[in-house]
Amino acid sequence: MRDPYAILGVRRGAGQDEIKAAWRSVAKAIHPDHNQDDPLATERFAEAGRAYELLRDPARRSRYDHARREAELRRMEAMKEKMRGPEQVEEPVGAESAEEAVSRIFGVAPQPASGNRPRASAQRPAEKVAPAAEAKPEPPVETTQEPARTDTAVRRLAAPGTELVAAIVRRIRDRITKTAEKVPDLAVELPVSIDEVINRARVSLELPDGETVKLAVPPGAVDGQVVRLKEQGYRVAGMTRGDVVATLRIRQDGAFRTQGLDLVTTLPVDLQDAVLGCEAAIETPSGAVTVTVPAWSGSDRVIRIAGRGLKGADGESGDLLVELRLVLHEKPDDKVTDLMRAQRDGLYL
Repeated sequence: MRDPYAILGVRRGAGQDEIKAAWRSVAKAIHPDHNQDDPLATERFAEAGRAYELLRDPARRSRYDHARREAELRRMEAMKEKMRGPEQVEEPVGAESAEEAVSRIFGVAPQPASGNRPRASAQRPAEKVAPAAEAKPEPPVETTQEPARTDTAVRRLAAPGTELVAAIVRRIRDRITKTAEKVPDLAVELPVSIDEVINRARVSLELPDGETVKLAVPPGAVDGQVVRLKEQGYRVAGMTRGDVVATLRIRQDGAFRTQGLDLVTTLPVDLQDAVLGCEAAIETPSGAVTVTVPAWSGSDRVIRIAGRGLKGADGESGDLLVELRLVLHEKPDDKVTDLMRAQRDGLYL
C-alpha cells in the first residue's frame, strides 16, 4: 500500500478529526457508485479504506510511523555503505537468510542450517587415503572447519535490513490475503426526540446509497450513544460490506432537555411566589405532577423529582430537574413597584 497519509491527503501530524473528515471527503469522491466509468474506482476506494483503517487506530498508526522511520534509517545506512566503496560492503547474503530470520520471529521452525554440511564434505578426502595398513593417524578435520561454520552463521544472522523488512512484508501480505477485506464503517448521526427515546421507537435512517433502514432506539439510550448496524454500510463488490455506526443525538428543542438519564425543564415563577413560596403543577413525560416551590426561591434553585426521568437499561429511572425562572408580570404592578422603591429608597408616600 502507498503512503496512507498521501492517499488521504493529510499531514503526518494530523489529528483524528482531520483524518476522519479527509476519509469522508475522499470516500465520497472516489466511491465506485459515483465513478462507474472508472475501472479502477473499486481498487482506489479499497486502498483509501485501508489507509483510513490504519490511521484511525492509534496503535496501528504508531507501529506504521515507527516502521517508516526505521525504513528511512536503513535506507540512509545503505546509501552510506554504498558511498564507502566495495571494500566496506559486507558479503551479500541470500534472501533465504532473511526468510529464516522471519521464521524465527513468527515462531516457525527455520530450515536446517547449511553450516552442518561441511562435516560430510570435510570427511570425504579422508576416504581416499591409502589402505588401512599404511594409514597414519591424522588430526580430526572437524576442528579446522568449526570457525568457518561460525563465520557463516554470523553472516546469516547479520542479514541486511532491507531483506529482513522485505521478508516480513511478504509474510504479512500472505496473512492479509487469506482474509476478505472489509469496507470501512459508515459513521452517521441520528437525531431522535425524547418521546422516541421514551417509547423506544423505530426511527428511519437513510444511507448514502439511498437505502432506508429502521433502527430501534435501545433501552437506556442517552445523547451521544453509539449504535452499530452490522453490514449495513457501504457496499463494494469483492469486499465484505461495512457497518453503520450511528451516534444518537437527542433533540433539546422541546420542553425538556437531557443530562444523561435526567430530564431538565423550566418553571417560571413571579416575584410574589418566589418570595412567599407556592405549589405549581408541571407536566412530565409520564403525566402532570405538583411541585412545591419553597419560600424565598431564586432562579438558581433546582427542584429534583425522583424517578421522573428517562428509564435506563437496568430499569432504574433518572430524575426530573425543575429549574426555577423568576419572571415579572407583562404589565407593571404599582404595588410591587412601590414596595421595591420603598426597599431601595426608604419610606415613600
